Amino acid sequence: MAGDQVTTMMAALKKMRARYLRFELPDLHGTSRTKVVPIDKVEAYARKGLNLYGGTIGLDSASGVIGGTGVAEEVAYRDQVLIPDPSSLRPVPWLPGTAKVVCDAQWGPGEPIKATPRMVLSALLEEAATLGYDVMMGHEFEFYLLDPETKQPLFGGVHIFNATRNHYLPFLDGLLDQLQAAGIDVITHNCEYAPSQYEINFGPGIGLEGADKAFTFKNAIKELAHRSGLLATFMSKPASDMAGCGCHVHVSLINRETRKPAFFKKAAPDGLNDEVRAFTRGILDHAKAIQPLIGPTPNCYHRLKPHTFAPSNISWGVEDRTAMVRIKHPGEADCHVEMRAASGLSNPYLSAAAVIAAGLLGLRGKGRLPAQSEGPCEDDPRHEKLAGSLEVALEALEADMPLRKLLGEDFIKLFMAVKRAELARFRSHVTDWERKEYLEVY
Repeated sequence: MAGDQVTTMMAALKKMRARYLRFELPDLHGTSRTKVVPIDKVEAYARKGLNLYGGTIGLDSASGVIGGTGVAEEVAYRDQVLIPDPSSLRPVPWLPGTAKVVCDAQWGPGEPIKATPRMVLSALLEEAATLGYDVMMGHEFEFYLLDPETKQPLFGGVHIFNATRNHYLPFLDGLLDQLQAAGIDVITHNCEYAPSQYEINFGPGIGLEGADKAFTFKNAIKELAHRSGLLATFMSKPASDMAGCGCHVHVSLINRETRKPAFFKKAAPDGLNDEVRAFTRGILDHAKAIQPLIGPTPNCYHRLKPHTFAPSNISWGVEDRTAMVRIKHPGEADCHVEMRAASGLSNPYLSAAAVIAAGLLGLRGKGRLPAQSEGPCEDDPRHEKLAGSLEVALEALEADMPLRKLLGEDFIKLFMAVKRAELARFRSHVTDWERKEYLEVY
């Protein structure tokens, strides 16, 4: 990090009266891998980088070391160094005297680790800039609060938006205060459709700020719930009889020259200009290939079913809640795309990268949108179904060479190795359903 940036960051930490700084690395799964550094050691590490096991970015969901990722045995299990991004510096309000900063990783000076999710997204933002755009993004997550011992909801019944459920625990009121103090600009909070399920929405950000905010939000929810004796989970389908947890990724483009919204043009047919049409077409064209990034576990594919307000096919529609891509506010300055197929457990850097990469390919190809459905997209048989499993989705990603090129082969190598190792473990496990179904009858 440049010396003047370090000086500025240290001054900000002094103003915060910080005694500790958390160096946070977003891993492949969107989890914060962290080292806590006393304030008197921070400046030295900020200047030279903080060492961390280099294969951390290639660990699977059980933190197992996976071979063939490019960051393990291939580099003799060497250390990486974390380089803090001062623009991401924020307080950790529930830990007095503690601040946090999001980091990028490199092997050494001038050797960025290109497979890290934040670097993948950063490269795509640079690609968008070469086409003349800045990217605004926002993430919208659903999650459950559960009893940590029983793993069951805190209450039953379906009471979406119910005022009592919105404030069911004092924890929820304190949670909103803590999130805002941490720099999460909360817009709305409410209980969701399922018992003990919640949604807290916050504002978008331009560039990495948008994904950094989503990363901070998810990890804060997990941490604060744990500190209050609760289990927060963004798992797609915590149980077969529980509603799924989704993530809606909202993206719009800003013209870098005029600073005006790129998806808005006065008097555009149906309020949709050529750029939003092409961007949306790109998402549809590469829908199956982006599914591993937006639905990275086998569990994610239980959620994508008709009549659940989760998309089940490759479709678009204006304000259509059943579509994979819903176009919001056509004909208005805040027109944007809402990609609704992501899982709540998806990594915000990778879900944004997926949408942006596919959308940029659509812009390059100047794609044209097919006519939208009359009525809900999910009921239109013309639309191709989304991939029904992670295996099929990984095959689509592997075969999509334009998308692979934008995401970077370093990332593809690591991601494929980790996901296939996770699938091998998953497929080797005998489930409770199998035992109950087959043990006696056969």
